[in-house]
Amino acid sequence: MIIAIDGPAASGKGTLGRLIARHFGLLYLDTGSLYRAVARDVMARQVDIFDINAARLAAQTLDPATLDDPGLRDPGVGEAASIVAGFPEVREALLEFQRQIASSKPGAVIDGRDIGTVVCPDADAKLFVTAKVEIRAGRRFTELSRAGEAVTPEGVLDMIRRRDARDMERAASPLRPAEDAHLLETSDLSIEASFDTAVAWIERKISR
Repeated sequence: MIIAIDGPAASGKGTLGRLIARHFGLLYLDTGSLYRAVARDVMARQVDIFDINAARLAAQTLDPATLDDPGLRDPGVGEAASIVAGFPEVREALLEFQRQIASSKPGAVIDGRDIGTVVCPDADAKLFVTAKVEIRAGRRFTELSRAGEAVTPEGVLDMIRRRDARDMERAASPLRPAEDAHLLETSDLSIEASFDTAVAWIERKISR
């Protein structure tokens, strides 16, 4: 079984994806970590983050064993990941790895921004998780503040809006709901309520 979860930054899809994978006994892949890892490796080489050739090489030589590197959450890596994720060459280089995880037994929950539309268009169930931009910015501000980063609510809101624009307006695999995705709006839902709603819908979907 393959469950595709897409959505914008700080929508809650990552937390939700992990819970759903645990519930159904499936593998879990946060594809955002792939792009963070590419960005990390480009930055480590001390070249311009907009260098497409460097980003492509980093994607082609990415070591999956480093995807749990705490450094992927370092300040600036997320913003850099959003930049390299816009390169078609990087997305193409990472596509086969994502599909290999999806086809692994017993199945997988994969979250990202183009899973239901590009990576796994034939997924058994597709969710598009979203929330109002102010809510998402508030969540990200809390997350970053707890991690000790010096951020402001206004700065995080601006960052989220810029991230949304890059994700939705890029030519390669833009962020958008798959036509057959179930929209899950989490602005007024706790993670527990979001999980219960998602699982109930998935179970109805796969029982048909």
